Amino acid sequence: MNFVKKDIYKEEKMNPFNLIGKKWFLITSGDESGYNTMTASWGQMGILWNKPVITAFVRPNRKTFEFMENNEYFTISFFSEDYRSALSFCGSHSGRDCDKAKETGLTPMFIDGTTAFEEAEMVLVCRKVYTDALEENGFLDKSFLSFYDKDPYHKAFTGEITAVYIKE
Repeated sequence: MNFVKKDIYKEEKMNPFNLIGKKWFLITSGDESGYNTMTASWGQMGILWNKPVITAFVRPNRKTFEFMENNEYFTISFFSEDYRSALSFCGSHSGRDCDKAKETGLTPMFIDGTTAFEEAEMVLVCRKVYTDALEENGFLDKSFLSFYDKDPYHKAFTGEITAVYIKE
């Protein structure tokens, strides 16, 4: 199967509550010279500044963080349920310790100057347009601080969705 570039405004498969909250996804940044990926199940998708955007949240202690910081583009890759174990692996192992693609059998593909995976069902190519670090004083509901007992606060990376590729 090949990926086909689609118009985000006409694509019916773009339900963010299903894609982000239920299916999970890989956040990947970097290119042929080096990249890293991580699993996420938190994020935001919508319209901001009259552009389709997604906001991915990455903790600064993740290897993917350095790639997100140092590259203009990143991808969000969604997979069928058949790849749940691969996504689970990518979320529980560090790219500092292993080659996640090799360990999971995922095949990196280089698209629009960044990296995604051939096994994905849908890939969003995103250009960073805004970043901001979450801070304790920004939490109006302090119960959400329980997500940060020993872990650092996430940094939000908002990317304009510049392309949507769907496998057909």
